[in-house]
Amino acid sequence: MQNSQRVWVFDLDDTLHDASSHIFPVMNKAMTQYIMDTLNIDEHHAFKLRQHYWRIYGATLKGLMRHHGVDPYHFLCETHDNIDLENMVSETKKLRHCINRLKGRKVIFTNAPMNYAIRVLNVLGIADLFTVVFSVESTNFHPKPSVRGFRQLLHVIKAKASDCVMMEDNLPALMTAKRMGMKTVWISKSLQKPSFVDLRINNVLALTHSRI
Repeated sequence: MQNSQRVWVFDLDDTLHDASSHIFPVMNKAMTQYIMDTLNIDEHHAFKLRQHYWRIYGATLKGLMRHHGVDPYHFLCETHDNIDLENMVSETKKLRHCINRLKGRKVIFTNAPMNYAIRVLNVLGIADLFTVVFSVESTNFHPKPSVRGFRQLLHVIKAKASDCVMMEDNLPALMTAKRMGMKTVWISKSLQKPSFVDLRINNVLALTHSRI
């Protein structure tokens, strides 16, 4: 495969930046509150339901849409738009240099909403490096690890799965990517590497010294 054909498909949160430390706690609290308000249930049951839908569908939103008729745009606005990303996104030195030197196209494939993704990329100073930002809205709300979302991405970027390298912290998403024929890079500090992962690295900067 020629480098010019290669498409680097990057997840966003916990792949290109650390979302778990500061952003996810705030986001998860907002989602739990949204479920409490919308379904009129207590915090304990809302918390459990949020986690259950995330495990089953890869995104809390999909469960809320499927089982409770929640308006996805209202949910995303209420749970993402008020997060103070400018003061919460942890910038990574040399991130721009690392991504920029990769030969081929670069795209974002995230389960986050478009507005949130663009804001994060702008804070990181790398928005201009990506030809496409493919968000949960872009998948018609079939988030990773759904095969439908992956197929829609490939259609939009006009690429074959075999042309793509998927970089992701979430194993179910990587399993789908591998089954479709993509190369897979797992961003994790785990010492174990599942068979469907081609490469495991501690952080995205390690791509500079890796062959894939």
